[in-house]
Amino acid sequence: MKKFKIIGLLLLVIIIVVGILVYPKASMYLYGEETASNTEDVSFYVPTGATFDAVLEDLKAKGIVENTEKFKEYAELRNLKESTLEAGKYVFPKNVTHSKIVEDLRQGNGEQETQVTFNNARTKQELAEKIALTIELTADDILKLITDEKFTSKYGFTPTTINTMFIPNTYNVYWDISAEDLIAKLAKEYKRFWTPERKAKAKALGMSQTKVSILASIVVCETIMMDEAPKIAGVYVNRLKRGIPLDADPTLVWILGDFTIKRVLNKYKELDSPYNTYKYRGLPPGPIYIPSVQYIDAVLNYEKHDYIFFCAKEDFSGYSNFAKTNRQHEINARKYHKALNERKIYR
Repeated sequence: MKKFKIIGLLLLVIIIVVGILVYPKASMYLYGEETASNTEDVSFYVPTGATFDAVLEDLKAKGIVENTEKFKEYAELRNLKESTLEAGKYVFPKNVTHSKIVEDLRQGNGEQETQVTFNNARTKQELAEKIALTIELTADDILKLITDEKFTSKYGFTPTTINTMFIPNTYNVYWDISAEDLIAKLAKEYKRFWTPERKAKAKALGMSQTKVSILASIVVCETIMMDEAPKIAGVYVNRLKRGIPLDADPTLVWILGDFTIKRVLNKYKELDSPYNTYKYRGLPPGPIYIPSVQYIDAVLNYEKHDYIFFCAKEDFSGYSNFAKTNRQHEINARKYHKALNERKIYR
């Protein structure tokens, strides 16, 4: 009987000791099952170089973590700290558990992609600002690369022509993507866009891919009517082939940098700039807009005709009157100028 009592006491001691040793660990695992009070999915961002305490504070502020002490203990148990915390975008569902949060944040296991969309950009500044809207990078981070001669030369461009490499679209990227990786991804899309068929059409035009995009950048500024874009492209192709200056009004607006101008005045035609297509023959040195795929294809599939002039219609429909002779063009231009005057549009 005494023997059984001793054994019983030993077992009790063992249970107590094991309990003392195991309970803290077990309780911490239980902390992992604590849930948040958020009632809907929450997007959460971990900036590059963020400290664990800063992230924890943000988790609390967004209502994802309520008991920070329990979360911290569980995170330590699961080895979540600065060195294992991965920057990026995360999406936490409603009533997410501590264990789910920790496992997602650790080494970026749950990092989500975000979408970068850009279109309707004229300048590098506009482009950079549009791209930076949904990622960690700033516009300045992007501008620093695309204005760097050495960097742009890696892709066969200059800071003046680099905008022709960017194809407007929606791209899936990680929120904390580096500027170098972002440009590399866009360059890859550029190569994918320029299929053998498109390259052959550019060659038939006697133009490089860059020059096609530069011409497309002028066409997009001339018309929003896609069904007329190939016809306008055809006018410019005819002028280029005949060695006639393009006389493209949008290039003068580009020089001035005032995109609110609705009427190009004769004095603008005297501006001394390589972008002045009234003063200098051929295409300008770089694009004046980042053209969409549709406008690039409008140039590659330009309409063949004999027109060398066009002018906006006096009904402001968005379409143009085309002419083969300067005399007819002057008639069309007078109609349009009269309509501008009637609407009191003098600039």
